[in-house]
Formats: sequence, structure tokens, C-alpha cells
Amino acid sequence: MITLLLLYACDPEIKQERRESHSVQNQKNHLANETSPYLLQHADNPVDWYPWGEEALNRAKSEDKPILLSIGYAACHWCHVMEHESFEDPEIARLMNDLFVCIKVDREERPDIDQIYMKFVQMTTGSGGWPLNVFLTPDQEPYYGGTYFPPDNRYGRPSWKRVLESASNFYRNDKKKLHENLDIIKGEFEKSQQEDGFSDIPDMQVITQCARQLAAAYDPRFGGIGRAPKFPAVYPHSFFLRHYKNSNNREYLNMVTFTLDKMAKGGIYDQIGGGFARYSVDERWLVPHFEKMLYDNAQLVPLYIDAYLLTGDIYFKQIADETLTFVMRELRSADGGFYSSLDADSEGVEGKFYVWDKAEIDQLLGDEKSKVFSDYYDVSENGNFEHKNILNIQTDVETSAKRFNLTTDEVQKILDESKRILLEARSKRIRPGLDDKILTAWNGLMLSAFAKMYQIDRKDSYKQVIEENVTFIRKNLYNNGYLLRTYNKGRAKYQAYLDDYAFLIQGLLDSYEALFDVSYLEWAYELTEYTNDKFWDGDKFGYFYTSSDQEKLIERLKDEHDASLPSGSAIMMLNLLRFYSITESKEFLETAEIILKKYGNRMESNPYGYASYLLGLDFYLKKPKEIVLVLPTDSNADEYLNTIYNTYLPNKVVIAIAKDKIAPTLSASLLQGKEPIDGKITAYVCHNFACSSPVFSPEELGELLK
Repeated sequence: MITLLLLYACDPEIKQERRESHSVQNQKNHLANETSPYLLQHADNPVDWYPWGEEALNRAKSEDKPILLSIGYAACHWCHVMEHESFEDPEIARLMNDLFVCIKVDREERPDIDQIYMKFVQMTTGSGGWPLNVFLTPDQEPYYGGTYFPPDNRYGRPSWKRVLESASNFYRNDKKKLHENLDIIKGEFEKSQQEDGFSDIPDMQVITQCARQLAAAYDPRFGGIGRAPKFPAVYPHSFFLRHYKNSNNREYLNMVTFTLDKMAKGGIYDQIGGGFARYSVDERWLVPHFEKMLYDNAQLVPLYIDAYLLTGDIYFKQIADETLTFVMRELRSADGGFYSSLDADSEGVEGKFYVWDKAEIDQLLGDEKSKVFSDYYDVSENGNFEHKNILNIQTDVETSAKRFNLTTDEVQKILDESKRILLEARSKRIRPGLDDKILTAWNGLMLSAFAKMYQIDRKDSYKQVIEENVTFIRKNLYNNGYLLRTYNKGRAKYQAYLDDYAFLIQGLLDSYEALFDVSYLEWAYELTEYTNDKFWDGDKFGYFYTSSDQEKLIERLKDEHDASLPSGSAIMMLNLLRFYSITESKEFLETAEIILKKYGNRMESNPYGYASYLLGLDFYLKKPKEIVLVLPTDSNADEYLNTIYNTYLPNKVVIAIAKDKIAPTLSASLLQGKEPIDGKITAYVCHNFACSSPVFSPEELGELLK
């Protein structure tokens, strides 16, 4: 960690000329014409906020004025707290306007900016988070930063006013020390970007070692990885499932199913409306941080589906289905895009929309239903969260049936009817804020979720969602060969980043394997070629987070490790490996191998942060099953697809060949010359450069897949 001058440790006299603040109450600032709900939330602040752009940056240079960069997002609870406490305060706003050029950034719109300055704060303080408040020189160089600051000295943190005055004084009156610190910071950035030495591609022994290392952090009492606050850790759990498939060690399957069961029965899952909150503040999955993010739900659905495929437990499929039902009901636009998030707060109170008084439940359900419901969902007079009740499941239907002298069917009927009544009643409450911007990356993840569900449960409603989402993205977030990042209020903005390309390509590949629309495959291939051209580092290898055509910031970083989202580099590696089976492009295979060599040592030393790479490594080492269906005209292959997709096969590529729907991308040699034999659907399973004899029934195909 860099040791920097603690700006708030002194209380110097501030020498400055006061001027009239540009922004006064009841006037809009420069955010008024933005499309981000987060930025629009701040458009009425007395702070003279600018969006990131030339106007603000040029003003800072022309006035030799430091920049206050404040980064957050719409569903961020502490962002709202700091806004109400400080940014809405006229006196504090006047100080901010006098001392700084103030810039507001939505981290979800501009993750490239957030990535750089979050890295700075983490390097200098050892931690990070949002709101992220960073002080910059007019040349965008950071010299001090932190997260939430209270309006008065509390929580062991200095007041925001004190921080403002100290940061301004340091910039204006201690240039020598400022430039010394800037040199240190620049050196630390350079050091952090030094490339690791390449390793050999890790082998299966490394996968086993990583699985053991991750298992050591497993919580056997409540499930999950680590202690509170507890996040879903989707990719480590997905890795456990693959390792179970390889090793037949049931311990790894049990860790995942126990975790998913605890989550689905906990408060982190919305027992009434479906869908998961961001994380649990406690180790038991009871008290969530109540915001619901599109990307969390998108990643959890495939994990629950995989658990269902391995166990046959319909409960896991039910949770995946309920989650997608929630998304369709609350996070889907009329024209097919997916919104970003629901806020944690409503009426200024975190979680108010989701919690219950027992008296309200009694009134809504009546005495008899309420007794059963309250027993099942842990509802009491005293509550389990600030004298309110977060619904969570502490028993099972069989136990409730015995307790109330009912049949299990009667109990289930009471629970289902009660949930319907409470959902209807809750819908009349003041709702949490909706962040209705549509992000390409997160839509790509949710597209994959719907495609995975459609593969196992071929509902027309899921098919419609897939088709409308692809159409929406292509119409609104694609322009002359490149993607855009964000769409809202009829406007698309900002060239897309690596995760936008990686996640959408993955979503298109998954959607192709669900619907076999060759246009999805062709578009995914086109985007892959663009990504390799614009994001690849030809000197030191790996993918940059920004393309060569995007705005040049003070650093150009790479998207290397998993966080709340998987690494875009790792997902691109998986995309390339899948495309290699389809195209036999040596370039794609060699690029994927470079990534495995580049990050091999990191996978081994930090399997949690590189779990998505471990999935790609497993795909590479085990080699996928290439399942080829050759279809006569107007044939229905649903029975074959049910056989394929209701088997847990994480390493597979499914290809359908039909005479009337030939894609130029389907160029691999294993696909050449294959025709439907005797007018029948003909299936092949290829693996490690060899194909089976053709088979002509779902049963025979099932035997091959075993």
C-alpha cells in the first residue's frame, strides 16, 4: 500500500477567494440532460455537478482547479446517504463548488473511469467501495480519495467538509509534496501493471489443488465461501460442480447444493416475489443488502439449473424459474431490454418494501392461514430485523403439516395462496427506485440465463424473451460494426467495453444453442473478430478493458480477475474455445492458450479471484463434446434436445445443421459432408477430433453422452 499524506489529519487555514456558487437551490445543474437515473438523482443538488466530459475537464484546466470526482450507482445505499447528508446541504455544496470542479459518474455507465480510480483508492487505503470520492489534478491524476464521508466527524472518519478543505489546501499550497505523491502513485500504477511471467498451461492437478484451496474457505454451517458479508460466489460454486463431475467426489456437489438451498430459503432470496438481493450482511443469508441487481440474478440462474441437472431436485429449477419470472415482471422493458437494478431503499428506508409486520400478515391472510404461513416463513411479533420480519424458511412442508394436523398438499396450497395475496398487497406499496438504463454486458448475462432455461424447459415465453432481447440490442446498442454500452430514454451512449462484448457473445452462443438461429452465431463471430482486433494487447498479450478507439484516460487497464462480475478476459477465452469447435480457427485456439498461460500462475495462487478462468481451463483440458444434429427440413428435434440439455454437460458445443439454414461460420471439418441419413434426424457426438457413428434416436444419443 502507498503511504500518502493523511490530508484530514491537519486543519489548515484555507486561503481562498470566495465567489458566488454557480448552483443554487431550485436550479438544475449540468446533469439535467443525462440519461442515467443515478446522475439524474443528483440533477437537483445544489452541487454544480458536471458529467464526465470535455466541458468539466477543460474548466478544471483553464481555472487550475482540482477535480472532485464522485462515483456511485443508483442502487447504492451509502451513495444515497451521502447525497442526503452532504450533497443536498447548501453550505457543503457551496464549499464544493468554490473549491473544485465537481464531476458525477455512474460507475455502471463508465466502468473504465471507476476501474482506474477505484484501483487508486484501494492502493492508497487498502479498501474501496461506493460512493467513491477522489480528488484529481486538472490532468486527471488522483492525489487523494476515499469512500463514504459523514457530514460530521463520526465512525472514526473525518467530516466531508474537513476533507474538502484539506484536499483543496493540499493542491493549492503544497505543490512540492503534491508532485512527490503523484510520482509515487504513478510508480505504483506502473508496478501493478507489470506482467507476470508466462507459465505452462496448468494441468488437472492444478484444478484439483484449486478445488481443495477453495473448499478450505467453505462455511459448513451455513454454506457459501467465507464469512459475513457473504456473496453468492457463483463461479467458485460452478467450479465445484465441474470438479465433482471430474472427480466423483460428492463433497463438492454437497457444498454447492447446501449453499444454494440455504440461499434460496434465506432472506437474500425474495420469498414473495422471487429474485436475489446483492449479498447477505450476515453469515446466515438472512439479512440482505436489499438492492436487486440484474447481473446477480443472471449469474445465479444457470448455477441453480446446473444443480437441478446434477441432482434432479425440482426445487432448484423452481428457484431459477421464479427468478426469471421476477425479471420478466420487474426488470424487463416493453421492447425487450433488461433494466439494471432495483434500489435497496424506498421512502428513504433500506428494505422497507420487503419487510413485514406480523399484524399486517394476520390481517391480510386471516388467522388460520397466517398461523401456517408465519410458522413456515419465520414471522413473529418481535421480528428478525429491526422489529420487522424478513421472510425466510426455517422448516419444511412435511413438518408444518404435522404441526398443524394438515396434509402436505393443504399446507402447500395455503403457502401458495398466501404468497399470491402478499405479493398483490406489496405491489401497492411505494416501490424501490428502478434503474431503468439498459447495459449491454448485463443484458448479455441475462440473455444466457434465459437461453439456459429454455434449453431445459422449452416454454414459448422464454423463447420470446430471447428473441426480443437480441432484437433490442441489435437495434439500439449496435452501430456500424461496434457495440454501445448503455441505453435509456431513447439514447444509446458510450462505446462498449470488454465485458459488453464478452458477455453478449456468450449470450448469443447460448441463444444459438437454444434456438439454432444462425444469425446469432454469425453476429457472435463478427463481435469476436472485432474484440480481438480492438481490445487485444499485441505486445504484452491479454485483453484491455477499453478498445483502441475509446477515450484515452490516464491508464489503460486490463480486465483480469473476477469481482461481482466474471472477468471479461476469462469469458472471452471460453467464447474462443467454443468457437474453435465450430470454426477450427487456429487463431482462436492460440489466443485462448495464451490467456491460459498468462494467467496460469494467478489461477493457482488465487482460485477465488480467477474461478472463471478455471472453468475455461477445465473446458480446454477435458475438451468439449461436440454434439451435431443433422436435421431434415421441417423436423422437430425437441426430444433430442431434451436428451442433451437435461444432462449435466458443462463442456459441450451443440450444433444443428439444416440445409436451409447454413451458416458460413460452421466451417469446422467435423461438420463437413454430414447429411440426414434416410431422411431421419441424424446425431453425432465428436470428442478430441473423432466422431461417433451416426445415431437415429434420442435414446441412442443419450447412451453416447454417457
